[in-house]
Amino acid sequence: MAVIKNALFVVVGFVLGSVVNMALLAGGSALIPAPQGVDVNDAESIANSIHLFEAKHFVFPFLAHAVGTLFGALVAGYLGWKNRVVLVWCVAVLFFAGGVATTFMIPAPVTYIAVDLTLAFAPMAVLALWALNNLLSKSRGSG
Repeated sequence: MAVIKNALFVVVGFVLGSVVNMALLAGGSALIPAPQGVDVNDAESIANSIHLFEAKHFVFPFLAHAVGTLFGALVAGYLGWKNRVVLVWCVAVLFFAGGVATTFMIPAPVTYIAVDLTLAFAPMAVLALWALNNLLSKSRGSG
């Protein structure tokens, strides 16, 4: 039963983190519109027009990956408090796998890919664990 509960916590964290991810992507597209003629909802359109993108166009995708991972990891770690380390890393690995898959679908600049894959996932898992351990342990107990 504990395995099922923990798997459910990971799924809930991943789904809620994905909602945050998508909200940031949508908000980012509103604040920083894509270059003229690019459909940001179509990976092929982005891939064909990637040469038109500037550095500013990669800010919100990075934030979406990082904040989505952080939020999802926090949710899973909070729900499965006693197994928070494993649950946080499970969520981070799922988001990392999504980030890797995205690099194959959308040929972004190598610099962006390197920054995204190294700073948006594992560091957010570490930050989530730090927050859970230091901020919430006082109210939840140290079990």
